[in-house]
Amino acid sequence: MPEVQILFYMNAIIITIGDEILLGQILDTNSRYIAEHLAGIGAEVKEVLTVGDKQDEIYRTVDYAMGGAELVIVTGGLGPTKDDMTKKVLAEYFGSKLVLNSQAMGWLEELLRGRGIALNENNRNQAVLPDNCRILKNEKGTACGMWFERGWKSLISLPGVPFEMEHLMESAVLPELKKRYPNLQLEYRMLKVYDIPESELAERLDKWEDSLPEGLGLAYLPSPGLVKLRLTAKGKAVFKLEEYYTTLKAELSGLHYMEGEGETVEKQFGELCLRKQISVVTAESCTGGYIAHLITSVPGSSAYFKGSVVAYANEVKEDVLGVRATDIKEWGAVSETVVCQMAEGVRQLMQADYAVATSGVAGPDGGTAEKPVGTVWIAVATPQKTIARKFIFSFTRERNIAKAAVKALEMLMENIE
Repeated sequence: MPEVQILFYMNAIIITIGDEILLGQILDTNSRYIAEHLAGIGAEVKEVLTVGDKQDEIYRTVDYAMGGAELVIVTGGLGPTKDDMTKKVLAEYFGSKLVLNSQAMGWLEELLRGRGIALNENNRNQAVLPDNCRILKNEKGTACGMWFERGWKSLISLPGVPFEMEHLMESAVLPELKKRYPNLQLEYRMLKVYDIPESELAERLDKWEDSLPEGLGLAYLPSPGLVKLRLTAKGKAVFKLEEYYTTLKAELSGLHYMEGEGETVEKQFGELCLRKQISVVTAESCTGGYIAHLITSVPGSSAYFKGSVVAYANEVKEDVLGVRATDIKEWGAVSETVVCQMAEGVRQLMQADYAVATSGVAGPDGGTAEKPVGTVWIAVATPQKTIARKFIFSFTRERNIAKAAVKALEMLMENIE
């Protein structure tokens, strides 16, 4: 293997091979795993490429990737069947011969013997490998990994089976990369900004973005109800990361934001409930239990969450939550009057400290000129008061439900005393 190199930044390209991925028959989880773990050691994935089981296409893709990155990781196409072309292509590309590798054969025999499987010709072919690469032992399967070198660039070929790929990444690939490239620098900071459209946020940060030095970049990652901002520093720019992260937060003054990728609204909400030692319930119409789902996705939520009533039909609103039928008839189910009664009713029903309720037009149908799709009323009932707010979110059902649920938790947090 080449000696340790003084590199502060490394580009990587991931290639996934398989017709089943292109056809949508399986989900490519390998690329996400590899990219996340490469970022953890300071290497950035610049592209993820997917190619089918065709020899010439694989060859062209490998050639393109080797020309565009210092590190290429290939997954898939290492099985024993005729459509598995990766080994043949890589042998051709790196000018090697396919030969029976005695060490790999020994590993294979040991593995199959332990599983009580007889060795056949297909299995034996798994030990026929290029003669100019480093062989990576796969203790979870029959396909070995392969590590090729061309100058100061590397191509690593791994099995497509996720648990086999992950095993080789953790046991062989990542430790060697850390050893060879100890000076790689890639760090990022994440902020989640609420209640502002991506376009408006980008306009607000336009001048600040123009001031970023080389090696620093800002990415916008919109999600229902929020926009994630990822500030990335590459190479020697990592020494300026905290300085610009501080100025970025200053640019967001007056906006509701949270720091960190893992700090979700539901987690923050749970921590607040535990700190205040309170109980919470929900009454949901248009959100259909999504608020309860967010709350219970946090471990330990049973300490503060008592339950939920999904009151989708008006008769459930009336019979279970005590909403007056006359008010539904006069104001409609999507109204301040009704949603306040829902929150008060579920709070009393379950004897909780706080309650939140939603009623709205999620869509895609059911909207009117007065109450268009995306109209949602949210109410919070506390020991002292009941408040309600009207929101108009979007035209998409899934986004309306997700946005309403996030906003409901935010309103609860704002009113917990």
